Amino acid sequence: MNKINRLMIAGTKSGCGKTTITCGILKCIMNQGLFVSSFKCGPDYIDPMFHSKIIGTKSGNLDSYFTDSETLNSLFIKNSKDTDISVIEGVMGYYDGIGFTSNASSYSIATITKTPVILVLDCKGVSTSIGAILQGFLGFKADNNIKGVIFNQLPEVLYEDAKKLAKKLGVVSLGYVPVIKECILESRHLGLVTADEIEDIKNKIELLASNLENTLDINGMLQLSKQAEDLPDISIFKVKKVSKQIKIAIAMDNAFCFHYRDNLDLLTEMGCTLLPFSPLKDTKLPNDISGLLLNGGYPELYADELSKNQNMLKSIKQAIYDGIPTIAECGGFMYLHDTMEDTTGKEYPMVGVIQGKCYKTNRLQRFGYIDMSAYKDNLISSKLGHVKAHEFHYWDSESSGEDYHAVKASGTKEWDCIHATDIMYAGFPHLYYYSNPAIAEGFVNQCIKYSEKMRSN
Repeated sequence: MNKINRLMIAGTKSGCGKTTITCGILKCIMNQGLFVSSFKCGPDYIDPMFHSKIIGTKSGNLDSYFTDSETLNSLFIKNSKDTDISVIEGVMGYYDGIGFTSNASSYSIATITKTPVILVLDCKGVSTSIGAILQGFLGFKADNNIKGVIFNQLPEVLYEDAKKLAKKLGVVSLGYVPVIKECILESRHLGLVTADEIEDIKNKIELLASNLENTLDINGMLQLSKQAEDLPDISIFKVKKVSKQIKIAIAMDNAFCFHYRDNLDLLTEMGCTLLPFSPLKDTKLPNDISGLLLNGGYPELYADELSKNQNMLKSIKQAIYDGIPTIAECGGFMYLHDTMEDTTGKEYPMVGVIQGKCYKTNRLQRFGYIDMSAYKDNLISSKLGHVKAHEFHYWDSESSGEDYHAVKASGTKEWDCIHATDIMYAGFPHLYYYSNPAIAEGFVNQCIKYSEKMRSN
């Protein structure tokens, strides 16, 4: 059995303040000298970046759309080892999932991981109605796991009454958060992109934590985390180790910063060596590589710099033409186009492997969970093989590809997408390798073949 002290910080809705409060709580716990692992429900890249880059926690994702319950719990146990407490940040409203269901919701993940939940309740503009909202969340599902509540944007003068309401409804009040304007972490499309921004956010988190230490019951939260029941020992599929040393280049800089930690860990556990490089700063790909990962990020913010780095553009183009196995997702896919527009609509030359341009739009184009089926055998799946993925992008392409058919998980839309060959996966959808082991296995097997071919030349 696995004893993991753990909590989930969930919210009544998107925008209720759970990210800000989670970051503050993480910092408060770390200020006590404890080692924390943190997780984000769902496919979000930004919040784990907040957790790891700003606060310094070991951070990852938990996603009940991508993985079954056994795999999710196995990853949670593995990534919680050697820490004193695990804190899970919820997504959207606690019960909100795919469509009008609780599938892939914070509630589903709390249920799977048997995690005590602290509900963040936004009190702006309400007083007595706080009781009705809280009672609704507690009564909506009997197995809700909600053990405590934090009252956000609540004046101190109202806290004692709110605390009595919580007690009457059978949950413990773990404090309140007054309006602290200088500590607000704005919700935005852009993320942690500059050193100055990171330093500013770090200062906000420090100030936030010093305030929360006075208004939240951090010790009460730690005690609640210890009440979580033990999780059973679980083993997921055995990782297939590579027979030869394989080096994979992975783009990592301000322009390409979206990485699922579990994806990288899986490749490493298979025996691959990951070599980070910067399309912004480096002049060529690392030496002796057998695979290439171009993940998502913010290439549109750095279009000018990326375009001016002609040596790197040529290095990547030549490697792909030479047959190096390549996975390019969203921002990485945009980078491979002939041209790409920046945030102002100005067009810049890029790698030139995907014909046409990637252009700016004024709204989200395709977003949410999707299920994709392949029209032909390719790098990451066989013909008619299914791959789960996620999209979230404001830019679109003149050439989105047509080698997979995508259907939204809610069943409301479908379309063709992806450029897929024996050696390439390039498109807007983001992949989570644990959703289908064939993704990593297919990629690595092609990397081995490429390595053998290069050695024989």
